[in-house]
This record gives sequence, C-alpha cells and structure tokens, in this order.
Amino acid sequence: MLPNFAASPKSRGFRILRTSTLAAAIALLAACGGVGDGMGKDATTQASIPVEVAPASHQTITANYSGTATLEAVGDAQVVAKTSGIVLKIFVEEGTHVQKGQVLAELDSDAARNKLAQATAALKKAQAAYDKADKGFALKITPKADYDSMKYDLETQKAIVEGAQLDLSYTRIVAPISGVIAKRSVKVGNLVQLNQALFQIVDLDPLEAVLNVPERDLDTLKAGQPVRMRVDALGGKSFDGSIARIAPVVDAASGTFRVTCAFRDTTSTLKPGMFGRIEVTYDQRHDALVVPRNAIVEEDGVSSVFVVEPAPPKDEKKDAKDAPKGKAGEAVAAETAKPASPAFVAKRRVVKTGYAEGDRIEIRDGLADGERVITIGRNAVREGTEVQVLDNATKSPDAMASLAKTEAHS
Repeated sequence: MLPNFAASPKSRGFRILRTSTLAAAIALLAACGGVGDGMGKDATTQASIPVEVAPASHQTITANYSGTATLEAVGDAQVVAKTSGIVLKIFVEEGTHVQKGQVLAELDSDAARNKLAQATAALKKAQAAYDKADKGFALKITPKADYDSMKYDLETQKAIVEGAQLDLSYTRIVAPISGVIAKRSVKVGNLVQLNQALFQIVDLDPLEAVLNVPERDLDTLKAGQPVRMRVDALGGKSFDGSIARIAPVVDAASGTFRVTCAFRDTTSTLKPGMFGRIEVTYDQRHDALVVPRNAIVEEDGVSSVFVVEPAPPKDEKKDAKDAPKGKAGEAVAAETAKPASPAFVAKRRVVKTGYAEGDRIEIRDGLADGERVITIGRNAVREGTEVQVLDNATKSPDAMASLAKTEAHS
C-alpha cells in the first residue's frame, strides 16, 4: 500500500512551495526571452572576430640581399722611421689631409749630413786616383791590375755616397699614400729608432665593406650591382655604393663567400670602423602582385593568407521563427531597425610567395588583384570564421579593444 502523502499537512505544504518556485523560475526565463530555442541560439552563436584587411595590388618590388659589415679603409699605411734621430719638427696633426710625398716631420740630420760629406770627399779622392790610373793605363805605364783596383774603388765610393744621400733623405718623414692622418705617435724632441711607428694614414675614398654571403646566393650577386648602406652611427643615413669584387671560392667551414662593396663619400662623413646595414638590389619587378608581409601565415612550410569574402545568406524563415512573440492581449513593440553591417567570413588561401621587400611581399600564385587579405587578427580566425572588417567608420573603441585583445591572445 502506497503512503498517503495527501493526508499529511506537511507534504501538502512542500508541494505548494515546490510548485510556486517552479512557476517563478519559468516566469523569469520567459522574461529573459524564453526557455527553449532562444537560449540554445544564444549559446551557439559566436561573435564576429574584428580584423583589419588590405587589398592585393600591383606594385614595383625589388629583390634584395641584406647583411651587416664594418667599413674598412682601402689604403691604410703605417709610417715608420727609416733611420734613427731626434724629432725636430712635425708638420701635421690627426685629421690632416695629406698627399703622397708630403713631408710629415723632420729628424735631426746633422749626423747624416756629416756622413754624406765624408763620403763625398772620399769619392773625390777615388775619382782623382782613377783619373790618374786611367791616363797611365792609356800610356801603358800603369799596370792593368792597379787600373782595375782604382776603377772598383771609385764605383764603391759612388755607392757609399748614394747610401749617405739616402740616409739624409730619411730624416724627412714623407707620406707614402694620400689620405688622412689617423694617428700621430711621436712628439717634438722624441728620439726615434729604426722602424718605429710615427704616423698612421688612411685613405677614406673609397671605403670598403665585406659581406659574408651564403653560397646559395652565389649566382644572384654580381660585380657592379648597386648597393645601399645605412649607418646606425649617423642616424640611419644612407650611402650608395656598388659591388667591387666577389671572391671566387666558398669557405667550406662557414658555407659563405666574400662580397666586397665599395663606397665613395666625397664629404668624408663615413669613417673606417663604422657599422653598416647593407642591402644589395639584384632584381626588380614592376608589376608584381603585392600584399602586406604580416598577412602571410606560415605553417608546416606552406604559405597562406586569409581572404575576406561575403558570408553566405542566412535562413530568413528560421530567423522569423526564432523572433520573440508578444504575450496574449499585449501588442509587440516594433523595434527600430538599424542598417546591418555587411557580413564576411575568412577563407584560407594557399599562396606562392616571391620577393620580399620591407613590409611587403610578392604573391606569385593563389591570389587575385583586389582581393582583401587579413593583416591584423589573422591568428584568431580559421576557415569560415565570421569576421568584422574594421575601417575608419567602424573602428569604435569597443571594436579596437576587442581587436587588441584578439591580437594579444593570438
């Protein structure tokens, strides 16, 4: 026999309370838009992803090789003393432009002049002895052996005089090349020794920079191709140059070859030792299909972009069925209709890329002129994702905040 709950006042009170609670819950859900299809629709509908797009367009693009190098002087000479002596005069300072053969300093020449005077006197004596022997030999008075001895003594003395003259010339320090005094290592009054470094001269025109280029680019770079260098120390200022020569061998250890670039700077702004970022332009296409570089998605060695296309039309009957209905005896207020924004979806497109220059990249295949690709927000979309295209009119603070959040999570 079943228990008789109806006979218990406590049971009746519980049923009344449970019924009242359920009725209140149903009323609350009805006020929020219904219990059935409305909630299901809200749970499954996804918000559009805000994105920025850019159209593919035909532009001129160049193919560059980029590298870094340090500038070096083509002419770099260490001026050393060729004789010993005390420095009497210095005619140049660091930064002075000099020409080849110009006198830089003078050493004490008294000892060298004295040596030359002695050698000259000995030469005159040897010349007189030879002249006398020559006349005697012609008259067959002087033996041939004495004549030959006088002749060789004269030649020896001439060589001694030339050596003394050379030593005297060494007391005048001259520039071996044209350029700029980069370093002065002596002062007036210093005693310099043979082969002691006195000055350093560098030739600033031209300057060279050596690139170590991977061997895969051996066939693309040629002597004479234009190059451009940006120098960080000069605020990124650019200087034009050209490839002077290319090494005929590849370094087996590094897999690179040497490319020497020459830069002529008549203003002497460039200095040896400066660090430069070099771009070598080896090809140019004037009608290439180009998109922003940040539109490219690289995945498993495959390049792709997300193209924005119009979304397929929605089922109007379903939308009408899902629309809220008024309660019995009440009129449903007509909502003020706002113009709906065009609906778009993201479509993944595999592309073949070409040259890249700065923030642009060439598309060789897979995209048509004028098609719009996603540049910002591409990491947050997938095939068929509904997107909201932002432009100047739709960049509301809420949309921009959502876009920033999307980029941060992607």
